[in-house]
Amino acid sequence: MKPCRANAPHPSTMASTNLPLCTFNFPSSYFSNTSSSFFAKKPSQLLSLHGRRRNQSFKVSCNADSTGEHDKNLEANLDRRDLLLGLGGLYGAANLAPLAASATPIPIPDLKTCGPATKTACPDNPKISYSCCPPPIPTNYDTIPYYKLPTMTKIRMRSPAQNADEEYIAKYNLAISKMKELDKTEPLNPLGFKQQANIHCAYCNGAYLIGGKQLQVHNSWLFFPFHRWYLYFYERILGTLIGDPTFALPYWNWDNPKGMRLPPMYDVEGSSLYDERRNPHVRNRTIVDLGSTGEEVQTTELQLLTNNLALMYRQMVTNAPCPLLFFGSPYVLGNNIDTPGTIENIPHIPVHIWTGTERGKPLPNGEKSCGEDMGNFYSAGLDPVFYCHHANVDRMWNEWKAMGGKRKDLTRKDWLDSEFFFYDENKKPYRVKISDCLDTKQMGYDYAPMPTPWRNFRPELKKATTGKANTASLPKAEEIFPIAKLDKAISFSITRPATGRTRDEKNQKEELLTFNYIKYDDRKYIRFDVFLNVDDKKNINANLNEINKIEFAGSYTNLPHVHKADDTDHTASATFQVAITELLEDIGLEDEEDIAVTLVPKKGGQGTSIACADIQLADC
Repeated sequence: MKPCRANAPHPSTMASTNLPLCTFNFPSSYFSNTSSSFFAKKPSQLLSLHGRRRNQSFKVSCNADSTGEHDKNLEANLDRRDLLLGLGGLYGAANLAPLAASATPIPIPDLKTCGPATKTACPDNPKISYSCCPPPIPTNYDTIPYYKLPTMTKIRMRSPAQNADEEYIAKYNLAISKMKELDKTEPLNPLGFKQQANIHCAYCNGAYLIGGKQLQVHNSWLFFPFHRWYLYFYERILGTLIGDPTFALPYWNWDNPKGMRLPPMYDVEGSSLYDERRNPHVRNRTIVDLGSTGEEVQTTELQLLTNNLALMYRQMVTNAPCPLLFFGSPYVLGNNIDTPGTIENIPHIPVHIWTGTERGKPLPNGEKSCGEDMGNFYSAGLDPVFYCHHANVDRMWNEWKAMGGKRKDLTRKDWLDSEFFFYDENKKPYRVKISDCLDTKQMGYDYAPMPTPWRNFRPELKKATTGKANTASLPKAEEIFPIAKLDKAISFSITRPATGRTRDEKNQKEELLTFNYIKYDDRKYIRFDVFLNVDDKKNINANLNEINKIEFAGSYTNLPHVHKADDTDHTASATFQVAITELLEDIGLEDEEDIAVTLVPKKGGQGTSIACADIQLADC
C-alpha cells in the first residue's frame, strides 16, 4: 500500500512553512498507472513547533487496508481524479500560507465561449441544459473597458428589511415591477429581471469558461467580491429604473433576532417581491433556521434563536480569526474541491435551503421541485429575496473587518487583480476588479447599523459533558479514518501538534482541525456537526437540536450544485476546517496532548465519506 501525499502544491503554499497534511493509505486500485512518488513530501513541511511537543509525528495515518469494508465503500466514494489533483488545492493547504507567492489572477470569463449551464440538481431528475449567457455577447470582448467608480454626492444607505416603511416598500415594488416588465417587452435587455438572475446562473452553473476550464465563483475566495459587485450593479439598475440614484437594497437582518424571519415585504401575494416558489414554512413569521438542512427542526423558538446566535458567533468569531478562513481558499481554475469560507458555508447556504421549495414537491407549474428558487444555484436570482439575503452576507464582510485584529482584506495580487464581467445601469459592458470593491463607502453605499448580539454569544456555561473526555476509551483517528459512511455519530481521539502554547504563539499561528477529502453527492443537501471533548455519543444524540454548547466547534453543509449537463460524476470533494484555539481555552484543554472529537451527521450522512483528519498550526 502506498501512502498519499501532495506533490503538486497549490500556488498559495509555495514558499510556505506549513505542517504536514494528514497522510493516508488508499486501496491499491487508486494507484494503478501512477508513479510511486505520486505524493511526495514537500521540504516546507519540516517546521519547528513552539510549545511542548510530542516526539512522535502528529499526522493522522488513515489506514484503509485493515478493513475491507472501508476499502470497498471508499472506492465507491473517492474519485481517483481527485487524488490526481493532489492536496494542493485543499482548504487545509491553501490556508497555511496566506502570504505566499502569488498565482495568476482570474480574468473575466471568455464570453464568446459561454455555453449551456445545468438546470437541475436532483438525484431523481435528469440534468437539463439551461441557457443563461448574457445577451448580447459584446462583440468587442477584448476591449471591454474597466469600470471606474463614479463620484457619489450621497451615500446609498442599505437598511434592515424588517424596518422598511410603506413608502420604501412601494418604491422597491415599483423598481422590481419595471425590471420584470423588461422581460416581456425586451427579453434580451441585460437590465431585465430574468437576465439579472441569469448572471448568477452563468457564473455558478458551468456556463463560463476560461482557458477551456469552467469558472465557479462559489466555494472559494471569489465568493464575497463577486456577489458584492453583482449587488452593486443590480442596485444601481433598480435606482435608474425609478429615477432615484439614492435607492438602496434592504438587507435581511438574519443575524439579529429581530430579523430572523422572512421580511414581511416579501410575503405579500401579488406584489413584485413575492415568489410563489418558496417553501410554505417561511410564511407566518416562522423563525429562520441558520443551519437548515431542508427539514423542520423540532425545537422551541427560543432554542432556535439561541442556535442561530451560537452559529453566528462560531462563524464570525471563533472560526474566522484569519482572512482565508473567512473568505475561503484561493481559487484555481478547474479545481473541483469545494473550499468555502465560514459565512458562505453557514449561514449563507442554510438560508438558501430554508427559503427554497421542498425538494420533490410539485412546483406551481407541475414540475418536481429541485429546491427552486432559492435552494438551487441556477434559479436563486429569480427570487427577489435573494438580493436581500446577499446584502446581509455582504454586510458580514464589513462587520468581520470591524472586529479588528487580523480580520483584514487579503492583500494578495492574485485575489486583488481577479476580474468579473457585468453590465451597468446604462447597458454598457465593463470589467471589474476585486481591488475596487473593498470599501463600500467608496462604492457609494453603506449599511445602517444594527446590534450584533452574536458578538457576545460565546458559549460558556452549557456543556454537553463535565470534565475532560476520556480519550483513552476512544479509538485513535488513524483507526477510524477513512470513514466510508458518516451515517452515525463517530467519536475518536486525535493528537495535537503542540501543547501549552503562549499567547504570542497563539497570535502567530491558529490551531486548525482539518477534515480532508470529504466526498458527497453534489445534488443533495448535507450537514454534519463537529464537537470537541465529547465521548458520550448518547448525550450528543439526545440533544441534536441544541448547539449552544461550549464543545460545539462548527458545521459543514452543502447547497446542491451541478455543472456540465454531460457530466455523470455527481461526487463533490471538499475540505473543512475549524479553528480550535479558542475552544481549547474555553474547555480547558490547552495542555492536553490528545483531544476527543465527535462528528454528528444531520443530513446526508449515508452518502458522505471523509478520508482523514489532522490538526495543524497555520499562519494567520
